Amino acid sequence: MSRPLAPMGRLFAVAALLEAFTWLGLLVGMYLKYGPAANDLGVKIFGPLHGFAFLFYVVATALTALRLRWPWWATLLALLAAVPPLVTVPLEMWFRRIGLLGHRA
Repeated sequence: MSRPLAPMGRLFAVAALLEAFTWLGLLVGMYLKYGPAANDLGVKIFGPLHGFAFLFYVVATALTALRLRWPWWATLLALLAAVPPLVTVPLEMWFRRIGLLGHRA
Protein backbone atom coordinates (compact mmCIF):
# COMPACT_ATOMS: atom_id res chain seq x y z
CA MET A 1 0.00 0.00 0.00
CA SER A 2 1.36 3.43 -0.90
CA ARG A 3 1.94 6.17 1.61
CA PRO A 4 -0.32 9.24 1.85
CA LEU A 5 0.83 12.00 -0.47
CA ALA A 6 3.14 14.65 0.89
CA PRO A 7 2.24 18.26 0.02
CA MET A 8 5.01 18.29 -2.60
CA GLY A 9 3.69 14.97 -3.92
CA ARG A 10 0.29 16.59 -4.39
CA LEU A 11 1.92 19.53 -6.18
CA PHE A 12 3.68 17.12 -8.54
CA ALA A 13 0.43 15.20 -9.15
CA VAL A 14 -1.43 18.42 -10.03
CA ALA A 15 1.41 19.56 -12.30
CA ALA A 16 1.46 16.18 -14.08
CA LEU A 17 -2.30 16.27 -14.67
CA LEU A 18 -2.23 19.88 -15.85
CA GLU A 19 0.67 19.19 -18.22
CA ALA A 20 -1.13 16.18 -19.73
CA PHE A 21 -4.45 18.01 -20.04
CA THR A 22 -2.88 20.92 -21.89
CA TRP A 23 -0.93 18.49 -24.12
CA LEU A 24 -4.24 16.88 -25.04
CA GLY A 25 -5.78 20.28 -25.76
CA LEU A 26 -2.83 21.22 -27.94
CA LEU A 27 -3.06 17.92 -29.86
CA VAL A 28 -6.77 18.49 -30.51
CA GLY A 29 -6.00 22.07 -31.51
CA MET A 30 -3.34 20.90 -33.97
CA TYR A 31 -5.76 18.37 -35.46
CA LEU A 32 -8.34 21.10 -35.95
CA LYS A 33 -5.74 23.45 -37.41
CA TYR A 34 -4.25 21.01 -39.91
CA GLY A 35 -7.30 18.77 -40.34
CA PRO A 36 -10.56 19.35 -42.13
CA ALA A 37 -11.64 22.31 -39.99
CA ALA A 38 -8.55 24.48 -40.70
CA ASN A 39 -9.19 26.48 -37.53
CA ASP A 40 -6.21 27.53 -35.39
CA LEU A 41 -8.16 28.74 -32.34
CA GLY A 42 -7.30 25.60 -30.35
CA VAL A 43 -3.58 26.11 -30.93
CA LYS A 44 -3.85 29.80 -30.01
CA ILE A 45 -5.52 28.85 -26.74
CA PHE A 46 -3.68 25.68 -25.74
CA GLY A 47 -0.23 26.63 -27.07
CA PRO A 48 0.47 29.24 -24.37
CA LEU A 49 -1.40 27.21 -21.74
CA HIS A 50 0.74 24.19 -22.48
CA GLY A 51 3.89 26.31 -22.41
CA PHE A 52 2.99 27.52 -18.93
CA ALA A 53 1.99 24.01 -17.80
CA PHE A 54 5.26 22.56 -19.10
CA LEU A 55 7.33 25.11 -17.20
CA PHE A 56 5.20 24.62 -14.08
CA TYR A 57 5.72 20.85 -14.35
CA VAL A 58 9.51 21.22 -14.69
CA VAL A 59 9.70 23.52 -11.64
CA ALA A 60 7.33 21.28 -9.63
CA THR A 61 9.42 18.24 -10.57
CA ALA A 62 12.66 19.89 -9.47
CA LEU A 63 11.17 21.10 -6.17
CA THR A 64 9.51 17.76 -5.45
CA ALA A 65 12.69 15.82 -6.27
CA LEU A 66 14.68 17.98 -3.88
CA ARG A 67 12.12 18.05 -1.08
CA LEU A 68 11.24 14.34 -1.22
CA ARG A 69 14.83 13.27 -1.96
CA TRP A 70 14.12 11.37 -5.14
CA PRO A 71 16.87 9.21 -6.61
CA TRP A 72 18.52 10.65 -9.72
CA TRP A 73 16.75 8.18 -12.04
CA ALA A 74 13.30 9.26 -10.82
CA THR A 75 14.09 12.92 -11.41
CA LEU A 76 15.43 12.19 -14.88
CA LEU A 77 12.39 10.06 -15.78
CA ALA A 78 10.00 12.73 -14.52
CA LEU A 79 11.69 15.40 -16.62
CA LEU A 80 11.78 13.18 -19.72
CA ALA A 81 8.09 12.32 -19.25
CA ALA A 82 7.12 15.89 -20.10
CA VAL A 83 8.39 15.57 -23.68
CA PRO A 84 6.10 12.92 -25.25
CA PRO A 85 2.37 13.63 -25.02
CA LEU A 86 0.38 12.37 -22.03
CA VAL A 87 3.21 10.46 -20.31
CA THR A 88 3.22 12.51 -17.10
CA VAL A 89 -0.03 10.96 -15.81
CA PRO A 90 1.03 7.29 -15.98
CA LEU A 91 4.40 8.29 -14.51
CA GLU A 92 2.67 10.10 -11.64
CA MET A 93 0.49 7.03 -11.02
CA TRP A 94 3.58 4.80 -10.94
CA PHE A 95 5.46 7.19 -8.64
CA ARG A 96 2.43 7.25 -6.35
CA ARG A 97 2.28 3.43 -6.34
CA ILE A 98 5.97 2.99 -5.49
CA GLY A 99 5.83 5.64 -2.76
CA LEU A 100 7.89 8.44 -4.30
CA LEU A 101 5.16 11.02 -3.70
CA GLY A 102 4.71 10.27 -0.01
CA HIS A 103 6.75 11.34 2.98
CA ARG A 104 10.19 9.72 2.90
CA ALA A 105 11.32 7.87 5.98
